[in-house]
Amino acid sequence: MFIEILGYVAMILVSASFLLKDIIKLRFVNSLGAACFVIYGLLIGSIPVIGLNVFIVCVNSYYIIKNKKINNLK
Repeated sequence: MFIEILGYVAMILVSASFLLKDIIKLRFVNSLGAACFVIYGLLIGSIPVIGLNVFIVCVNSYYIIKNKKINNLK
């Protein structure tokens, strides 16, 4: 039951992230959803779910950090 709820929470976070206009907020919420999917994937033993979502968290983190560095230079 908990595992299925975690999957739904992850799905809602990832879906809701695409409704945001601010790209940093979008990437942050999307990363939270992807992190939930990583945990979900670990719990159900699905390597494709884990792999894709680890990649998504890494890409989002890279762009969030890059954007913060650019904004600090201004």
